[in-house]
Amino acid sequence: MRIRGVLAGILVWTLALSTSSLCSDLALVHAKIYVSPTDPPIEDGTILVHNGSIRAIGPSAKVKVPRFARAVTVLDCQNRVVTAGFWNSHVHILTPGLLRAEKQSSAEISSQLDRMFTRWGFTTVFDIASVLDNTNNIRRRVAAGQVHGPRILTVGEPFYPKGGTPIYVKGFLEENHIPPAEVESAPQAVERVRRQIRDGADGIKIFAGSITGNGVLPMPTDLAKAIVSEAHRAGKPVFAHPSNAEGIEVAIQSGVDILAHTAPMSGDWTPDFAERLKAAHLALIPTLTLFDVEAKKAKVSAEENEMWIKQAVQELKAFSDAGGEVLFGTDVGYIEQSDTTEEFQLMARAGMNFQKILASLTTNPATRFGYSSRAGRIAKGMDADLVVLKDDPARDVTAFSRVDQVIRGGKLIYSVR
Repeated sequence: MRIRGVLAGILVWTLALSTSSLCSDLALVHAKIYVSPTDPPIEDGTILVHNGSIRAIGPSAKVKVPRFARAVTVLDCQNRVVTAGFWNSHVHILTPGLLRAEKQSSAEISSQLDRMFTRWGFTTVFDIASVLDNTNNIRRRVAAGQVHGPRILTVGEPFYPKGGTPIYVKGFLEENHIPPAEVESAPQAVERVRRQIRDGADGIKIFAGSITGNGVLPMPTDLAKAIVSEAHRAGKPVFAHPSNAEGIEVAIQSGVDILAHTAPMSGDWTPDFAERLKAAHLALIPTLTLFDVEAKKAKVSAEENEMWIKQAVQELKAFSDAGGEVLFGTDVGYIEQSDTTEEFQLMARAGMNFQKILASLTTNPATRFGYSSRAGRIAKGMDADLVVLKDDPARDVTAFSRVDQVIRGGKLIYSVR
């Protein structure tokens, strides 16, 4: 009897382990799944999520929700499309609702992150100019589960050349008592790079060309080189705000990794110039909507507005046609427009097809920023960062902006249902 009791106990324990191993926290069923920008879609697929990771993916006829799963949430994705979670590689944690985070409730911060990022499908964002201590406060609360929002990478404070605080942010910085971020010498800059990285910065940003009241002020190349070299020594990427052709040249010569904008003031990009940017291993964040927003803010004519947009679109087209790596970004936080529809329309106008735009949202940034082993694709063992879309972006790229649900680390953090 004692032996039978022991055997029965072992059997129960084994079944419990088996059931636990099969248990899935989340199941997305009957979805059209784009596992990556290059793989063919799964037309009627299922994704099983357990403990924040993708446990299984495949046709719904083969991948079944575990029969013994006790705590599984099933999301019916019939007539829906699922992709890997989106990245926004150019944002700013500088809005009134996010500044002074220590005085903001978690609900208030969650609401702001939702409006800016989550509802548009972003599960990871790269903040490329903010106040590092404040951004760290928000990141800690997201990591602790107190705030619902995306993974936030940050550069903290940017690096301006002496006298190069941009005219369009000078008043804002003064009103909010944000210390100046200008650097004058290489030793000073290097020390600040080390300090910001020590304090948690995931990258560094320089203003290679800074718009001041007297025109565009380029950062001295030797200063830019010192900053980039120190950041690379720590394994961190460097972004550059170029503004014009001279700013782009500073970025190339100093070894910058990512251009934070196209640069309408630089003129047309020829195929040879685009090849030169690609050969320098530069990625490009187009931020095309920014130029429309800025033109309207400046109250220029419709013709001049179109000229700005046309120039930015031409530069993106030249770069994309050359096979350059494009990263999606909106500059939200500096601009108020969070709706991504226009950006997708303008990227398509530049000749980028559905696959290239999806890559800019997923695989390109995940690879560029060192997350390709866990993010950017839908595969077994990857983080369960997923976007459910209402429509198929292969038919209309603006469908990327029509988000139904967002899953971050296996948890549903946004839903319109």
